[in-house]
Amino acid sequence: MVEPAVRDDRADGRFVLEEDGHEAELVYEVRGDRLVLVHTGVPEELGGRGLGGVLVKAALARAQAEGLTIVPECPFARGWLQKHPDEIGGVPIDWPQG
Repeated sequence: MVEPAVRDDRADGRFVLEEDGHEAELVYEVRGDRLVLVHTGVPEELGGRGLGGVLVKAALARAQAEGLTIVPECPFARGWLQKHPDEIGGVPIDWPQG
């Protein structure tokens, strides 16, 4: 299965993918050398396709390319990273407390 293309909308601080006329997003903030994952939003129409994970992988790719540390404040992103440690690929993760 080919993953949909993810666009890094740096002006609005979000990774975006569009499928079937709907848009899924992972909102982020860059704070110094940290890529803070704030919120993942996948509309019901796109649910169950693994698109949230595709968005998190896009964040990992950017972090790796730019030497950033991921801070998964978003509960979905945090859970996905914990369930898929093999996808982290050496990107530093600063796990939020609590």
